Amino acid sequence: MIAGVFEIRRSVAVAVVVSVLIVGGVAGGALSLWAKHDSAGLTPPAVVAARGTNVEPGAPTAMGFAPVLKPALAAVVNISSSRIVKTPQVPFEPFFNDPFFRQFFGDQFPRRLPREQREHSLGSGVIVTADGYILTNNHVIDKATDIKVALPDKSEFKGKVVGSDPKTDVAVVKISATGLPTLSFGDSDKLQVGDYVFAIGDPFGIGETATMGIVSAKGRGNLDIEDYEDFIQTDAAINPGNSGGALVNARGELIGINTAILAGGGGGNQGIGFAIPIDMARRVMDQILKHGKVTRGYLGVVIQEVSPNLAKAFKAPEGKGALVGDVSADGPGAKAGLQKGDVIEEIGGQTVTGVNDLRLRIASTAPGTTVHLKVLRSGQSRDVAVTLGELPEKAVAGPVGTEIEDTPMKGVQVDDLTPQLRRELDLQPGIKGVVVTDVSPDSPAADSGLRRGDVIEEVNREPVESVTEYRRAIRRAGNQSIVLLVNRNQNTTFLVIEPE
Repeated sequence: MIAGVFEIRRSVAVAVVVSVLIVGGVAGGALSLWAKHDSAGLTPPAVVAARGTNVEPGAPTAMGFAPVLKPALAAVVNISSSRIVKTPQVPFEPFFNDPFFRQFFGDQFPRRLPREQREHSLGSGVIVTADGYILTNNHVIDKATDIKVALPDKSEFKGKVVGSDPKTDVAVVKISATGLPTLSFGDSDKLQVGDYVFAIGDPFGIGETATMGIVSAKGRGNLDIEDYEDFIQTDAAINPGNSGGALVNARGELIGINTAILAGGGGGNQGIGFAIPIDMARRVMDQILKHGKVTRGYLGVVIQEVSPNLAKAFKAPEGKGALVGDVSADGPGAKAGLQKGDVIEEIGGQTVTGVNDLRLRIASTAPGTTVHLKVLRSGQSRDVAVTLGELPEKAVAGPVGTEIEDTPMKGVQVDDLTPQLRRELDLQPGIKGVVVTDVSPDSPAADSGLRRGDVIEEVNREPVESVTEYRRAIRRAGNQSIVLLVNRNQNTTFLVIEPE
């Protein structure tokens, strides 16, 4: 749901693992964290050019980019953190302490296995103010009990977490120091594919390292790494331990925070790395410093991509906009008159390119702001003004016959919603429809994503409240495409079932 009740599942069409870039040790071994994986307004320090050179910022000398990297390297730090974790009970531990057992097996087993142990991890950070504020990733310091920050000059400081935002994986750490070297903020929105970039961090804990590449893509989302994704993609080598480090442009300005990679079986760099744009990271940092937390706009609707089938069914342009699958009762969208089946085409006069685009725009808008939406409803455009609420801490969530042949719903069995089924599915009292009790794996409905436990509320935009009404609606549709409004986990979404 946009801002709060967004429960639409995302999938990534890649056969690789998204890896969070952090490395460390557990009891002497290596620990890798893998992902499934918005003002006080700090005044950015001025760009500092390397001393002793007359080179334009961003221009390489005959020897390379040393004038650009020298001041940037001084502002990137190593962050080591630790936390106490409890280890599970070992079922055979009592035998290890038994004298008879030890008579045969000796002392090769420990007499007492630790119930708690300390995990250590390494990451990177970027100094953004001379008095010690550092930007890094949330996963670098998450649940840490001790944080140590090491500067390139080998000086060390105890770090304190000022605040963090898991939804974007941004955190702010503070050390007690002054006169520190800093990195100035660039404008990540002005980046173009093909621009030179440098990744700076501490990969594998070997020490400060700089690698070079280009901007491979912008606006990467739907990777299922974070809740809000607008990544810069780069081929500059990024490896475990680079998390929280700097992505800088050819002028030596900070334009991203290195966060994740797509890794093959070896788990190392494959030339596909991701960084949080500094525009997003800075908004998060400013809110943390001013409010102690991040607040986001809340529209109160569930949205989904406009697939070719849905575009045809709703007479909407294919591949653009976001389809409203559900509207939260008493939410900002409902109060403004948004309805299920609306296609949001524009926000503030700008085209909505998809679900991720709309989510990011709403989330980055302050609560209480009135936004103007251009909505397509039943083939007609209309303007809707919505005053955004504040994103709730938690989204509304819930738990995750009869068959008709010779229709797209072949292989689907449904039943009436009995009081018992309502309790099992934890359905709200006002929900009406028929419950899906079985879906054949080789059916068109299964291919479209219909699942056992779904509640079908509408068939071709007509409400159905019983099996009889459902069967009548399916027969009227014949062997044509069928649009279902399905309630799943207390949210509704549209599915198009195509005939075989």
